[in-house]
Amino acid sequence: MSIARRNNVKVSGLGTATIIFAHGFGCDQAMWRLLAPQYARRFRVVTFDHVGSGSSDLRAYDREKYNSLGGYADDLLEIIQECGSGPVILVGHSVSAMIGLVAALRAPGAIAAHVMVGPSPCYINDGDYVGGFSREDIDGLLDMLESNYLGWASNMAPAIMGAPERPELGQELADSFCRTDPDIAKQFARVTFLSDNRADLPKLQEPTLIIQSTEDIIAPLAVGEYMQRVMPRATLTLVDNVGHCPHLSAPSASEQAIDRFITELGL
Repeated sequence: MSIARRNNVKVSGLGTATIIFAHGFGCDQAMWRLLAPQYARRFRVVTFDHVGSGSSDLRAYDREKYNSLGGYADDLLEIIQECGSGPVILVGHSVSAMIGLVAALRAPGAIAAHVMVGPSPCYINDGDYVGGFSREDIDGLLDMLESNYLGWASNMAPAIMGAPERPELGQELADSFCRTDPDIAKQFARVTFLSDNRADLPKLQEPTLIIQSTEDIIAPLAVGEYMQRVMPRATLTLVDNVGHCPHLSAPSASEQAIDRFITELGL
């Protein structure tokens, strides 16, 4: 099976550098529709669906391979090798920010810079570390997913999206959740919410922009501040936004932050 078919890879634009947009849990590449086209005028732009999401080929799903973020990171590295041209900037939303981190450590130099949108290296509170959830919270969330995935998706999507003045965005996220195969989504959720990549953060040497909403129930401000402290070359930019998807609910502010970062990179 080709990589392009496996991950429903789309390539557009021209340029000497490549921007790859990687979506978060329960989403697909359509979530980048407000940002990706803006960069196709200057860059080679790559969007894709993680296996199990969107229009990826479900035949490629392997429960053992995708039982950790490493399986997704290996896919990402294959996409970079096949579709990247020149230096690669990865724009990763939520769990894809950590997938990009794992990929970068597995193949140093493959990713020249990272833009992490609403990232979290660990969702569970641990001592002085504030991830936003107790272990009991996460266990309850996963139990709800197991027992009634579609109900969870319908109820949680508006809260995750935020943007109370634009309820259609919450419905869009709910629809995206509901299009995802429930069994795959349950495993991806478990991998996402139980992962702990805090020890990896200091190892990332590439410049990194963290974009965080001022109010986010999934990745609270304390997470972004922690990441900025422990990562060698990280910059934190706050976007005045309620919700976990500023690339949809605050696209102009997100684009401005990315543009400043790219300019500083000299690309």
